[in-house]
Amino acid sequence: MLEQLLIFTRGGLVLWSSCRALGNALKGSPIDALIRSCLLEERSADSSFSHESYTLKWAFHNELGLVFVAVYQRILHLLYVDDLLSAVRREFSEIYDPKRINYDDFDEMFRQLQKEAEARAEEMKKLKQSGRVPPVHAKKGGAGQRTLTGIQGNGAKKGTGGGAAKDDSDGDIGNGRLLSNGVDNGMKGTNKSRVASKGKENGAPDTGAFDVNKLKMRSKTGKKGDGEKKLAPTKGEPKKAVKKNRVWDDKPVEESKLDFTDEKGDERMEREVVVVRGESMMDKEEVISSESEGEEEDEVEGAKPEAKKKGWFSSMFKSIAGNSSLEKANLQPALKALKDRLMTKNVAEEIAEKLCESVATSLEGKKLGSFTRVSSTVQTAMEEALLRILTPKRSIDILRDVHAAKEQGRPYVVVFVGVNGVGKSTNLAKVAYWLLQHDVSVMLAACDTFRSGAVEQLRTHARRLQIPIFEKGYEKDPAIVAKEAIQEAARNKSDVVLVDTAGRMQDNEPLMRALSKLINLNNPDLVLFVGEALVGNDAVDQLSKFNQKLADLSTVATARLIDGILLTKFDTIDDKVGAALSMVYISGAPVMFVGCGQSYTDLKKLNVKSIVKTLLK
Repeated sequence: MLEQLLIFTRGGLVLWSSCRALGNALKGSPIDALIRSCLLEERSADSSFSHESYTLKWAFHNELGLVFVAVYQRILHLLYVDDLLSAVRREFSEIYDPKRINYDDFDEMFRQLQKEAEARAEEMKKLKQSGRVPPVHAKKGGAGQRTLTGIQGNGAKKGTGGGAAKDDSDGDIGNGRLLSNGVDNGMKGTNKSRVASKGKENGAPDTGAFDVNKLKMRSKTGKKGDGEKKLAPTKGEPKKAVKKNRVWDDKPVEESKLDFTDEKGDERMEREVVVVRGESMMDKEEVISSESEGEEEDEVEGAKPEAKKKGWFSSMFKSIAGNSSLEKANLQPALKALKDRLMTKNVAEEIAEKLCESVATSLEGKKLGSFTRVSSTVQTAMEEALLRILTPKRSIDILRDVHAAKEQGRPYVVVFVGVNGVGKSTNLAKVAYWLLQHDVSVMLAACDTFRSGAVEQLRTHARRLQIPIFEKGYEKDPAIVAKEAIQEAARNKSDVVLVDTAGRMQDNEPLMRALSKLINLNNPDLVLFVGEALVGNDAVDQLSKFNQKLADLSTVATARLIDGILLTKFDTIDDKVGAALSMVYISGAPVMFVGCGQSYTDLKKLNVKSIVKTLLK
């Protein structure tokens, strides 16, 4: 049974609802959740949205700026919802008037449309049960549309046998898939014969397993054989270079074996602490120079037409006549170029495709003004979508939250999680340095009890930053270590506890269970996912599985998921900044820190406008 069908404008004005008399009958405000989590985050191309016990489906009328949403129980599989939304959209658009706010006369029309949709769904169900399924008509794709029997188009040949199927010049490759069994079967024998005869064609002798020429060369070069004596090295030959011991901090070290178990080593390092100086880049405002402004100035000064910048949307995408409605066929070339461009910027393919579908959904049916290009319209829509995605939905001010926790008499706890080798410990130290510059007392918690050398690495950072560290060695339960560290920080009046955890792959069940235990037991204020800016498609898999594991393994009613993202190695990617977009899109968490160097000061904020400009240039 359909719970509700709601019609409202993109501005949020509710025009009509099928359950007005019931008031707030729906539990948990699923419509609000749909707007926050799906429509505002450019996920409108998804087929449905689930919230608590409800499933929501929607349709748009972009020309009129209307949204149609159907809500029903998730346990029910209503087959007629899509058909009903399409019919309601068609009928309501005919009576819609922007000056009108009362549509009570649409009630009877809706009931009739619902009965018809239910009847069609029931008839389809009976046909399927009886085995008399009506033929499924292929989507309109123009000439050259692919079918299961081969290729059909304007004069195209069908290829179902062993021969190679031939494409007609009018065929549309993007409308379907070409079955290549015939091509493969027809080429197998040819490929084998080519491989077998490759050596003879090139004139190479059939030498078998041994090469006689190589054996002759070996004998001429004086290789040792039976009865031959091994030549002694001459006195003039240089001796083999001996590897020298490593020198730390540009200071000479005694020429002796490296002994990492020397108890005096820690004392010597404490006397030789290097004082770190410099202002963190987090507190500096980044100035973005606009390349387009410079190019416009050159154009005004009389630059040659050849020197003008050609964007990724070239002039091949012509404008259509004014007041013409956009259709998917008009948008496809521009969206294809857009998707390819995003993927070259290291955006995950899945995310790029969903974004393009969302832009197409938001533009379909809109009218273009005179002398307006489709490419510029798509680019503007994508720029607005990227800004909405990358802009944080909620404010996370760590310094403000630290002072709030201090007033409550407890330390502010941040847990750093992520996969192996992304730089969690190093960037944890950068965050600690930034907090120290704001007169915040920090304590480190060495909860990576799995990787050899992890505790020593964090101890070195603590010594250089001159801050305390809580450690219990290796092979300890990291959840218990973190709990004791928080208790120690409360006794010592430390403001912040930065918890370092072991790197783990998203598919490692034991380590993911240990991480979930640490988070559930200590309930940190902030869970930061540390990820590489170099990652591409794997960013989707990492973040989605981390969140999924934390949700599945949680022992509390409301599971703690990833709250923010720290991107590392941002200085090594040039203009391939797509990992930031992929991570934010898949998790909904904002990028709070960006690591851009090897010193403690190399930590900065993410400039959203700069990222969007880089993605679209």
